[in-house]
Amino acid sequence: MSAAQALKQTPLHDEHVRLGAKMVDFGGWSMPVQYSGIIDEHNAVRSNLGIFDISHMGQFFAEGPGALAWLNGLLTNNVERLAVGECQYTFLLNDGGGVIDDLIVYRIGEENYLLVVNAGKIDEDFAWMKSHLAPGVDFQNRSADFAGLAVQGPRSAQLFDAFFQGKYSRPARNEILRAVIDDETYFIARTGYTGEDGFEVFCVANRAVKSWNDILRKGAEFDIKPCGLGARDTLRLEMCYPLNGSDLLPDTTPIEAGLSIFVDLQKPNFIGKDALTKQRQEGVKRRLVPFKMTETCPPPRSHYAVYKGDKKIAETTSGTLSPTLKVGIGMAYIPTEFARINEQIEIEIRGRRFPATIEKKPLHRAGTASN
Repeated sequence: MSAAQALKQTPLHDEHVRLGAKMVDFGGWSMPVQYSGIIDEHNAVRSNLGIFDISHMGQFFAEGPGALAWLNGLLTNNVERLAVGECQYTFLLNDGGGVIDDLIVYRIGEENYLLVVNAGKIDEDFAWMKSHLAPGVDFQNRSADFAGLAVQGPRSAQLFDAFFQGKYSRPARNEILRAVIDDETYFIARTGYTGEDGFEVFCVANRAVKSWNDILRKGAEFDIKPCGLGARDTLRLEMCYPLNGSDLLPDTTPIEAGLSIFVDLQKPNFIGKDALTKQRQEGVKRRLVPFKMTETCPPPRSHYAVYKGDKKIAETTSGTLSPTLKVGIGMAYIPTEFARINEQIEIEIRGRRFPATIEKKPLHRAGTASN
């Protein structure tokens, strides 16, 4: 068996190949990195519409009378705040407060929850959560049964209306809709990882190809383009959205990552709370901050040395060339004394140091595109 054959494939693999996508190994999955080109796809999402295959991500279902209390003891955000049809971004932590995974939890019924987790963390997350399972909870990993599509861009609401012709009202931001299409249940959520308006669509795996092609066909009038992981990365980095495994790791905490808003330390208890409470009281020694290169240079990537004067103070966690800003951008955990907006640092790229400035989040705001 060749290495390519050994990679896991989503239900849309053959469609990506048919459309001429460049396929790469992404955490053991054969995934499209680009179709027409990263910059072209990035700009399509910023100006019109793009569609991504997110079928590699995991889908867990928790239900039963004990589900709410159980999830609230595992996740950092307060699940009790969710009404049926709402969702929230949250973290699954280890005992030391480090990030196992960042995920979205959707309340799809009175005692029913859908969790969408990162592809590379499916097995680890499920094992960790299963090891802490409480009575009164039915917990299932149904990742293999589902496909996922992400429709992103400022014209996504127009596409939703054109697609459903008034049969369903658009969910609001951070809401999820249960729709029935051809007797099959779809979950349509209004969340995203690009900074643009958009929808995630989760359906049974054998409906993936039809759904993908139906959306592409209907989206043609809105200039929709299929998009790969390359554009997904540049889009999320412009928004300073963290990537698990790069910006979020088992030895980094949500507080260090500047994501305390998704941590409710007022909850009675959750795994990792004691460590985060202590960190909040004592203060963090480093913070995840975005930076922007200040002169022309090769794009920064992850694990590049960060300098202040002659001292190496950190390594980059993510980096790319921003198609919108037309400069190199990235993120790094910087010692607190230097983690200030407008602080001057240097990034070592290919043996040379280039100047950069620590910036305010997000790096991209509406109207900031370069001409």
